[in-house]
Amino acid sequence: MHCSYFDAGRCRSCTLMGQPYAVQLTAKDRRCRELLADHDGLRWLPPVSGPESGFRNKAKMVVAGTVEQPTLGILDEAGAGVDLRGCGLYPLDLQAVLPVLASFVTRAGLTPYDVSRRRGELKHLIVTQSPDGELMVRFVLRTDEPVVRIRKHLPALRHELPALAVASVNLLPEHKAVLEGDREILLTEASALRMHVNDVDLHLRPQGFFQTNTAVAAALYRQGRAWVDDAGPRSVWDLYCGVGGFALHCAAPDRDVVGIETSEQAVEAARLSAAEARLDGVSFRAGDATAFAVGAGAAPDLVIVNPPRRGIGAELAGWLESSDVAHVLYSSCNAESLARDLAAMPSLVPRRAQLFDMFPQTAHHEVLVQLERA
Repeated sequence: MHCSYFDAGRCRSCTLMGQPYAVQLTAKDRRCRELLADHDGLRWLPPVSGPESGFRNKAKMVVAGTVEQPTLGILDEAGAGVDLRGCGLYPLDLQAVLPVLASFVTRAGLTPYDVSRRRGELKHLIVTQSPDGELMVRFVLRTDEPVVRIRKHLPALRHELPALAVASVNLLPEHKAVLEGDREILLTEASALRMHVNDVDLHLRPQGFFQTNTAVAAALYRQGRAWVDDAGPRSVWDLYCGVGGFALHCAAPDRDVVGIETSEQAVEAARLSAAEARLDGVSFRAGDATAFAVGAGAAPDLVIVNPPRRGIGAELAGWLESSDVAHVLYSSCNAESLARDLAAMPSLVPRRAQLFDMFPQTAHHEVLVQLERA
């Protein structure tokens, strides 16, 4: 992949840019194998990849500059905006949305937030595209003062962007380096973006999490479903379930599946997916994954864990080790924390593993490991 922003030194977010993609993929696969090399008998499947460009379904753009000339992209070391509307990580139809949104910033009089002066209103624009081409647009603001103007001009924006299904305002009053705040103001009747993946309809609400690479995420869920079906469990827990990707893919007759997730919005979205698909054997609860497992009266046949980068941690790893869970599927975005967690569960033996390259041009990755009790 060629990137003019990288070549000009304007953006170095993609740390592997310029390396042949096959070299990137081989290096990631080798690194994961090295970190799990202590597990004798672990069989590695060939890595799964997708397009090396145009793969991201979400654009998270810092807004800077002025009302008349906003920049959408990142900030440089001096805090000035670097416009990245032509970033090749986004599909062309998603790229085409960004100039329209820049014009909307001007039309609605949304003052970009100045980090150095701590003034202004609009901090970020977050745009998500569904596999069917529908859009979710979120305006991250310092206060709710501009909401009236956004509402006023929203019909014109929807006319320019017929694919716009969900729009919202997120409030981030604090001056800190985070993407969004806790409060969300919905601006459209629709509250969730339908994400059709394989044969499953997932629903993404404004503050929900979804993998940024839809094609590779679909492959991850297919492999997870295949490994679960191989084990043939009657009961499954999907811990850190998000909007229910693994849980909904693993639904089957005479199988009880429970998903656990801290985000209430994600749980509501997952419940909607299960109801629409009439999956009576799949349920979702809001709560902490570790607290749920430790406090449960009986363990299931199989547990899926898909934690954040920090991993599942000592307490949940210890519970899994001491439980009678026969099979575990561990989906990890950080092979270092994965290796640490596996070391704490010696009775659960890794049998198969596979790299899923969600993040071409960077060192990030996703690894799926199948474990069974010795």
